[in-house]
Amino acid sequence: MRRKARELAFKVLFEHAVGGVPLEAAWQHATQELEPDESDQDADVLDAEGLLFARQLVQGYQSQQETIDKILAATIEGWSFAQMAKTDLAVLRLAAYEMLFEPTPHAPLIEVAVKIAKRYGGEDSGRFVNGVLARLLKRIEAGELQAVSKDD
Repeated sequence: MRRKARELAFKVLFEHAVGGVPLEAAWQHATQELEPDESDQDADVLDAEGLLFARQLVQGYQSQQETIDKILAATIEGWSFAQMAKTDLAVLRLAAYEMLFEPTPHAPLIEVAVKIAKRYGGEDSGRFVNGVLARLLKRIEAGELQAVSKDD
């Protein structure tokens, strides 16, 4: 369920970044798309806990946006935000927020971020996102960046 919640949060951040849509409006749009219609009997709907987690990620990123973007800009080598695929940037922003500010263990978080990047991004998105998040993790492990304690 957390993977689906992260995917929902990614869609909200992507719409916000690409369409210039306010986060709240992007949230409303994304959650409306979740409601199954009568022809979709097997719809994979997020439960209340999943929606709450997705909302927490979106609001958490929003509250830390400036910090996250500064950290990512210093971590990404050879690319500016303007040069990057917007899908990759949305995945990185969400994952960086969670790596730094949520108690989620790093390994499964990075794995899910790479899967989302592969699903929605370009041919090299998974590899790119993995590389950036690995560098971010090294910075955290070296004590260069503070992160909340993890539930390992």
